[in-house]
Amino acid sequence: MKTYKLLGADGKEHLSETPGTLGGNSKLKIYGRLDCPSALSTIRRFPGSYEKSRVFFADERAALAAGYRPCGNCLRKQYQEYMDNPQKYREKFGL
Repeated sequence: MKTYKLLGADGKEHLSETPGTLGGNSKLKIYGRLDCPSALSTIRRFPGSYEKSRVFFADERAALAAGYRPCGNCLRKQYQEYMDNPQKYREKFGL
C-alpha cells in the first residue's frame, strides 16, 4: 500500500493512504493546486531545489490551519478573498 506525506493542521508531517489535494511551498507559506503553473514552472527552472520545500495538504482547511495562504496565481479568487480579510476567510473553515 502506498503512503503519502502530508502536512497536517498542526504543521507536522503525517502519513496518509490518500494523496493530498493541494501542494504548497514551506518557505513562502503558500498553497495551491497541484497543477499550479507557477509551481510547475519553478520546478522546471530549478530542478531538485523547489521540491525540497514542497509540501502537500489533504484540503484547504489543513493548509490554512498550518499557516499557509492561497496562491495568487492558481487560486486567484481565494487569494483575493483571503487578502481582503484573512481572519474572515479563515473563519469560513472554522479557524
